Amino acid sequence: MDLNVLWFILITVLFVGFFFLEGFDYGVGALMPIVGKDDDERRVALNTIGPFWDGNEVWLITAGGAMFAAFPHVYATMFSGFYLALFLILICLILRATGIEFRSQKPSLAWRKKWDMVIAVSSLLSAVLWGVAVSNLVIGVPIDENMQYAGTFFTLLRPFCLLGGVMLTLIFLYHGACYMMLKVGEETVLNRVQKIADKIGPLMILVTVAWVVWAFFASNMFDSMIALVAVALAAVSMILSVLFTKKRASGKAFIFIGLSIAFCVVGVFAGMFPNIMISTIDPAYSLDIYNAASSPKTLSFMTKVALTLVPIVLAYQIWSFYVFRKRVTKSDVKY
Repeated sequence: MDLNVLWFILITVLFVGFFFLEGFDYGVGALMPIVGKDDDERRVALNTIGPFWDGNEVWLITAGGAMFAAFPHVYATMFSGFYLALFLILICLILRATGIEFRSQKPSLAWRKKWDMVIAVSSLLSAVLWGVAVSNLVIGVPIDENMQYAGTFFTLLRPFCLLGGVMLTLIFLYHGACYMMLKVGEETVLNRVQKIADKIGPLMILVTVAWVVWAFFASNMFDSMIALVAVALAAVSMILSVLFTKKRASGKAFIFIGLSIAFCVVGVFAGMFPNIMISTIDPAYSLDIYNAASSPKTLSFMTKVALTLVPIVLAYQIWSFYVFRKRVTKSDVKY
């Protein structure tokens, strides 16, 4: 396996980790004002991600750094063409982090409610924007012969991409609900979460099927057998998760929606391979793992760094989830 392919796989793995871990963060943040009817209940919901949310964002930073190091032309084109969209995501991440840290700094209920809404809106908007961004990568964007993005911000808001925003938002909301079913120890909050998951699940499946069918006709994603198998496994996992939610098997429901997200990410990247950004102007202008890559020497050095650091990050995340594995109740809420 050459280093270009290896780094494509590594970036895929990093985005799998990001969407899996940050997905339930977004879901919990967006659902918090709905599942929590008073301040303590909202804090219980927020405390389920309290030890993890900032660590989960490291996967995005690592994925962005890996893309910059391995495929700098992709990094340059994406961050210039998607500048406004990525800037909005950054603002949402900042607002969400600020809300989580600031909400408990004053005893005022009005103060806390305002920050709770900031957390919810920023989480929801982040999910929408990521769905739009991923959908644009699937069907391609206008890239010229100089590797420059030739569209505008509104070029990114095509109907298929907006549907992708809705789809990923529903997936993250459901993912967050499944996570809270595992972590919440308050019966009243848990009952609300289960009812919300029951309502979101079927709608999530319906919208996802619509997006996949549209992608089949609007892109070359399913020319790849790996992408086809991955999406099929994602669909089966998603359906199983919804069925387990109905049976209140929260652990299995969470595992299978997590697998569904992972298979979806693998399917998207496999469907683009060897391209990373597809040009709608001319396929020859697409950025792939060879024309957009760093030098072999750079890739070789970065491979050694990645093989050393990624296992450490992964081990730390597993350890942190083990340490904070217990359910959260009102007795754990402290200010």
